[in-house]
Amino acid sequence: MKKSLVALAALAVAGVASAQSSVTLFGVVDASISGYSNTARDNRATVFPNAFGIPTYLNQGSVKTSRRELANSGYNSSRLGFRGTEDLGGGLAASFWLEAPISNDDGQQGIATFARRSTVSLSGGFGEVRLGRDYTPTFWNDTVFDPFGTNGVGTNLISTANTGFGGFGTPAASTGAFTNVGSSNYVRASNTIGYFLPPNLGGFYGQFQYGMAEKTKYDNGIFTPATANTQRQGRYIGGRFGYANGPLDVALAYGSSTVGDDYYAGTTTKVNTLNLGASYDFGPVKLFGELSKAKNKIDYEVTPVLGGRPDVDLTGYLLGVTVPVGAGLIRASWSHVKYDTNTPATLFAVNTPDPKANKIALGYVHNLSKRTALYATIARISNKNGAGLIVNGPAFYNNAAGAFTPKSSTGYDFGIRHAF
Repeated sequence: MKKSLVALAALAVAGVASAQSSVTLFGVVDASISGYSNTARDNRATVFPNAFGIPTYLNQGSVKTSRRELANSGYNSSRLGFRGTEDLGGGLAASFWLEAPISNDDGQQGIATFARRSTVSLSGGFGEVRLGRDYTPTFWNDTVFDPFGTNGVGTNLISTANTGFGGFGTPAASTGAFTNVGSSNYVRASNTIGYFLPPNLGGFYGQFQYGMAEKTKYDNGIFTPATANTQRQGRYIGGRFGYANGPLDVALAYGSSTVGDDYYAGTTTKVNTLNLGASYDFGPVKLFGELSKAKNKIDYEVTPVLGGRPDVDLTGYLLGVTVPVGAGLIRASWSHVKYDTNTPATLFAVNTPDPKANKIALGYVHNLSKRTALYATIARISNKNGAGLIVNGPAFYNNAAGAFTPKSSTGYDFGIRHAF
């Protein structure tokens, strides 16, 4: 009897396995020795006593905060994932993708959250419908058209600045050492319904994505709690359309993320992002470029008498290149961002210039095999007019008086990446 039950169980498992086209365990383990150095400077001039009794102020110079780490994800993001596809016949297929971020440098984060991607989808001649947590359309341009793939100290400033620019007004509670999926919709969005065009359109491709806010609504509305960011925050809508054929790849993307709301004040805060990216492979070199424009704006149900808070704009540019050299690849990029607070000019007052920053990055990758590579990257950010972007590591120093202004941020990664 026991042997019969075992045989039946084996046949059941075999039936499931035959129906499943493929199941794959995959991942990346990437470790680096990394260093970061961030310098802030006191821009106030030293003031000496005079006949009017003005107190002395002594310029405090500059303060450097630095750190050296055994880090991860300097070349490719460390991850562990499972994906599978079942052939349903008639050109239809069902798929799943569960991908977890891992911190292999200290082992603190493993398969405790599938924060990188967790989707289930149905695909066929019509394209693909995908449900779950996934990359946003606008972030795809940041990473695809960046020679450094938005990893490590070489990550372009467009990605760095926009990730913080679109933070939620009230982020979800931290999950300790694990990735917080409720702080921004810029890189990935949760609770999304996505549609991807089929791949047989002569090089044209595209996607549409809608993310649900999943907030509780009250009818009658007067019973809505007087708590900010509880009615619309988290909603996302975006799309991307591109063309890839031969050496050319170009794509335009747009996304709108609701980052805050106040029901009784009648306000909704959104970050709208538009970017255009392109690459062209000449053979000896491959060129990359991206233009990005993001706007943080407040929509008022009743516009205040004084016009309300002005929109804040974030404009970014990226130029990059990769050069194959034998088994290696040289990577380089320059990126620039500028914040515009649209503050009206004031007569007889010193108007603060808009914050801006430049970044230059240079790196080399040496492929030991198709799956294993050694890499080295160095990068430097120059901040101006109060911009405070860093390559990574500790924050800029400041004191209670707020005397210090962020200046430069430098960093390096020397590491190894193994994929499986």
